[in-house]
Amino acid sequence: MIRYALKCSDDHSFESWFASAKAFDTVKSAGMVVCPVCGSDQVEKAIMAPRVSPARSKAEKPADRPLAAPMSDAEKALSEVRKHVEENSDYVGLGFAAEARKMHQGEAPTRSIYGEARTEDAKKLIEEGVPVAPLPFIPQRKTN
Repeated sequence: MIRYALKCSDDHSFESWFASAKAFDTVKSAGMVVCPVCGSDQVEKAIMAPRVSPARSKAEKPADRPLAAPMSDAEKALSEVRKHVEENSDYVGLGFAAEARKMHQGEAPTRSIYGEARTEDAKKLIEEGVPVAPLPFIPQRKTN
C-alpha cells in the first residue's frame, strides 16, 4: 500500500491509500480519484514528505507521548464524509459491483450503497454507465 498526498483543482488537500503507484494511475485515469471536499476529479499528487518516526529513547515510555495528534481540516472533512456514508448507505461488502449492476438494471431496489470492488470490476461498471465513485477511505468490513 502507498499513501499519496493529493490536491484538487480547487486547492483542497487530502490523502488517500492505493495498492500501488500503478493502481493510482489506473483509478485516476478512470476518473475515480475525487476530492472529498468538493467532488472534483481534477486531482494531482502533491509534494509529500516521508513519514519517519524518530527512534525512541530508552527513557521515553509510550505513556509519555500523546495518544493522537489533533486532526487536520482535511482529516475532519474525511471523517464527516465517512460518517455520512456509513449512516446513510447500506454496506454491501465485496458484493458491491454485483449489487450496483443489479440496481442499475432494475433488478434490485435503488438505494445508496457502499462496499468494495476490484479495480477491474469498478472500471467495468463505469464502462457500462453505472454511476459509481470511489470513496476516499477504505470501508471497515462489517461482520454481522
